[in-house]
Amino acid sequence: MMLNLKHIALGAAAAAALTLTGCASNLFPGGPSPAGVLLTNVTVPAQNLAVATDKDSGGKKSGEASSRAILGLVAFGDSGISAAMQAGGIQKVHHVDHRVHHLLFGLYIETTTIVTGE
Repeated sequence: MMLNLKHIALGAAAAAALTLTGCASNLFPGGPSPAGVLLTNVTVPAQNLAVATDKDSGGKKSGEASSRAILGLVAFGDSGISAAMQAGGIQKVHHVDHRVHHLLFGLYIETTTIVTGE
């Protein structure tokens, strides 16, 4: 069976709708971040996370915590602020960043919370 132009256009519209409702309009826990369909590798401030910060504390220590997803079928890890604070031995939070690695339409996704403080 030959594909006609109508089938091709319908397939392209469906692919665009799926892409734009997921990968291209990212709202990760840290807030909006730029996203690419094939590859995303960005670090952005985590402005949407509720955590008390101490602007007077120095950024002497840093702790990271990550979560991963594969094929959108399985997800695992703890990318919470508490886990990142524990990993870095942090008691007072100066600021929080959020890093996203996203590969090939969500084939592999990794989100990392980065806490800096003392």
